[in-house]
Amino acid sequence: MLTLLSMFYYICLRRRSRSGTRGEALTSRRAVESGQRAVLPVSVEVEQYAKEVLDFSSHYGSENSMSYTMWNLAGVPNVYPSSGDFTQAAVFRAYGKWWEQCASAPPPFRRTPKDFHSQDYIELGFEEPVYPTAVEVLETYYPGAIVQILACSHNHFSQNPPTDVRWEVLWSGEPTKMLTPQARQFSPSIKLISFPTNLLRLEVNSSLLDYYTELDAVILHGVKHRPLPALYKLHVIDINDVSDGEEELPDVGGGFRQGGDGKNQRTGNGYFDKLPYELIQLILSHLTLPDLCRLAQSCKLLHQHCCDPLQYTQLSLQPYWARLSDASLGHLQSRCTLLQRLNLSWTGNRGALTSTGFSSFIKACGHNLMCLELSCCHFLNEACLEVISQTCPELQELNLSSCDRLHSQAFTHISKITRLRRLVLYRTKIEQTAILSILTFCIELRHLNLGSCVMIEDYDVVASMLAARCRSLCSLDLWRCRNLTDRGLAELVTGCRMLEELDLGWCPTLQSNTGCFQHLARSLPYLRKLFLTANRTVCDSDIDELAANCPSLQHLDILGTRLVSAASLKQLLQSCPRLLLLDVSFCCQIDTRVVQELSGLFPNASIKKSFTQ
Repeated sequence: MLTLLSMFYYICLRRRSRSGTRGEALTSRRAVESGQRAVLPVSVEVEQYAKEVLDFSSHYGSENSMSYTMWNLAGVPNVYPSSGDFTQAAVFRAYGKWWEQCASAPPPFRRTPKDFHSQDYIELGFEEPVYPTAVEVLETYYPGAIVQILACSHNHFSQNPPTDVRWEVLWSGEPTKMLTPQARQFSPSIKLISFPTNLLRLEVNSSLLDYYTELDAVILHGVKHRPLPALYKLHVIDINDVSDGEEELPDVGGGFRQGGDGKNQRTGNGYFDKLPYELIQLILSHLTLPDLCRLAQSCKLLHQHCCDPLQYTQLSLQPYWARLSDASLGHLQSRCTLLQRLNLSWTGNRGALTSTGFSSFIKACGHNLMCLELSCCHFLNEACLEVISQTCPELQELNLSSCDRLHSQAFTHISKITRLRRLVLYRTKIEQTAILSILTFCIELRHLNLGSCVMIEDYDVVASMLAARCRSLCSLDLWRCRNLTDRGLAELVTGCRMLEELDLGWCPTLQSNTGCFQHLARSLPYLRKLFLTANRTVCDSDIDELAANCPSLQHLDILGTRLVSAASLKQLLQSCPRLLLLDVSFCCQIDTRVVQELSGLFPNASIKKSFTQ
């Protein structure tokens, strides 16, 4: 039927093209051949750069700077068409797969759809709402990370509160690894949408890249006149369609019925209902959440299996962030009574999920929670954290990464969750009083991330408290803490000798001439990851101590040092056979020739050397 309609429409356009211009005919023909309607009448195309960066999940830069930050994506290009590592570009926090291999990385969630590749995102606001015709992304270093481009129906610059916010995927694909790190202009074919937009979202996955991807600008092309609607539109069933009612479900739970001749007759559902209950549960455990919800609407037997709380001990709703609402959580609530791991990262922004709806769900389903991922959840407020602290006595993992709109007072409630083992506070507004309270009571902490927490006044005091209260600490991220000194670091490594990961990247107050890095190497025999990024004072003596005392070292970042020689790196690679990643970018004594030589001698180690042109 659809084929006949398409042919009829094509014939009509051919007839129209005979009386129109050649350009109109070609436009109409291409539209039909691509399965879309032509945009009529033809409008003048608007081309615009991003006006403002509205939200993002992470960035390499500082909260108080413009270097390597996502804010660089606003406005006209700063770098393109040049290639290389430039501070004026936008850079995400992570790349490659090795981040997922660290001890601090949580295990993945079951039921994550295979087509969900996104690891980071950024949202951009543009001046004029348009119907998009093209999106161009200027990638200036290690391109290929973009996996999805979305458009939002809400005008961010409107004074009216958002209602019925819709997100539409303009383009999606898998992460790729380009043959060269050179700059490129990425402009994939996008689909037409039925609403104007001035809000775009880019989602990225840098796991295949050999270094940080860098973006320079985003250009939105579009027209102000609405295109004609598509020929047809398929109904999409999502998790909001879930209903627990069984009134209209067919009863196919029995495989046989008694016939008039006294013999059993097949009812048509085969022997599926004869399988052991546990086996059916195992089969259903391989379905994604939307598929499980759809299947629950098919019959009473499968409804019973699909609503079994054992299917919902782990629940990741992050892949469905664009569709999740209070109603979604309400539908799932009765099924999640045994919930142990919950991922709500990226969900609920712009009113789609409220603090009231979240709190209601946690009160009903949070009693057995052990892991709660809430990265970039801007609906959170102090009342939400209070509910978590009162309702989740078993909670061991809490991720509040980039929840930068939470009031500092809200974090005091975390100190009541005394069984915490993993706490991520990256880019939050936590203050010193709150973090000291948390460290006083949460003495079982194994993993702590305080990266880019700019409101903490004295990291030496925090380090001292960690040394006194959290002696089993396994990983600590102090990325871009501005005031940690050699005194605080000495106390930390003396008290927390079980540390395997330590990130001191961009900590400018640490100086090698105090002996702090050598003392670190002698105190941490289990060290596997050490970031000393952008510390210009790291020298051969520090590298020699690492080689002598840290045989398990796997990841080392000494980007920017001027005092490390090729000889000391060679000794390090010989003494640390497990070393997988070594970043020597901008190390003035380590040139490309040295990197090639060391890579040839130690092929198992990935030696990174970025450049600027």
